[in-house]
Amino acid sequence: MVADTAVGGGTVDAVNRLTARWADATTGGTVFSAAGVWPLLAFLADGAAGAARAELSDAMGVAADQAGAAARELSALMRAMPGLNSALGLWTRRELAVREEWLAGLPADTHGVLTEDLPGSQRALDAWAAERTDGLVERMPVALDQDVLMVLASALALRTEWPRPFSELMLRPDAGPWQGRQLTGLRRTGVRLDRAGVASGPRGRVTEVKVPGDNGIDVHLLLGEQRMTPGQVLGRGVDVLARRLPVVASGQLPHGDVGPGLRVEQHRCAAPQQPELTVTTVAYDMRARHDLRELHGLFGLTTAMDSRGGHFPGISPSPLAVGQAEQSAVAQFGALGFRAGAVTAIAPGPGGSRPDLRHTTTVVTARFDRPFGFLAVHRESRLVLTAGWVTDPTPYRR
Repeated sequence: MVADTAVGGGTVDAVNRLTARWADATTGGTVFSAAGVWPLLAFLADGAAGAARAELSDAMGVAADQAGAAARELSALMRAMPGLNSALGLWTRRELAVREEWLAGLPADTHGVLTEDLPGSQRALDAWAAERTDGLVERMPVALDQDVLMVLASALALRTEWPRPFSELMLRPDAGPWQGRQLTGLRRTGVRLDRAGVASGPRGRVTEVKVPGDNGIDVHLLLGEQRMTPGQVLGRGVDVLARRLPVVASGQLPHGDVGPGLRVEQHRCAAPQQPELTVTTVAYDMRARHDLRELHGLFGLTTAMDSRGGHFPGISPSPLAVGQAEQSAVAQFGALGFRAGAVTAIAPGPGGSRPDLRHTTTVVTARFDRPFGFLAVHRESRLVLTAGWVTDPTPYRR
């Protein structure tokens, strides 16, 4: 459904809705970025006509006559985000005439040239991809050949560090798909019970744990009930961001097993203590490549892929159709950085009288030891920058 306006939060919501629809079409472990695809669809829609224009508009959730402005708004928002590097690139063959009014809508210093030296041009595009992603993606996902007249590309790289790092440990789940595997586990204890909570929807409950970064980018870990699909779990996470689905913080939940992987208990203690939230999860290093044409309906590319005619008269008077459309994506989650330490322990036997355990405190434990989802989110705008589903965490190495 096309939104009436693409200004302000409408653009963010449109991108996040594409994230949810893409998640619903995924199976198995993967990582992807709708925020990387959406501005390209918008600029294509700005120069498209006929059925291709309508399909791109529907896929974006924004009216085609607002697409260019929405893409520029999103690009400006992303360029201003600390911890995020983003860029847009356009390269065209010398013989392709490109309309000046369409070019004027792209960010400055975007336009480059594809020369007759295809291997040299491919190397230049690969270098652009590597430079704009800090080496995370080493190559442009499309391959140049004689049929390629233009390449429109986006790149983003985000980095954040945990103000309080996780501790590494060997994690061996005793149930589920990872049962018996020795995994690189990560554990951290804090006092903010509101960083874990449960969202309940018609398809089941989802436990959400927010891991805040030091620069305004947070990672939301999402564990659903075992019967739920990746799309259902990630979709509930997007609904939470849009405030369409409430989250009940763990400190407001009753005692016991209150959500997937989430338990609330009362512990007796000798003196008043602050509540505790202990999060145990796994490290992961994921890479994926997506051919967007395989989901042409999702991205509004069905008509645009038809090479029997031209679909972008607002871009060039020459007939153009989409021949390649791919994305390479990477996600890494860990303790972040090298840390070394030593612990010296002295363990005398009990001495003196037993303590009077007259106080209690709330202890919440969240455990992500089976496949789960994640959303990397810009905290202020709630824009999802990267999303994924973890099925193959990092093995433990001593």
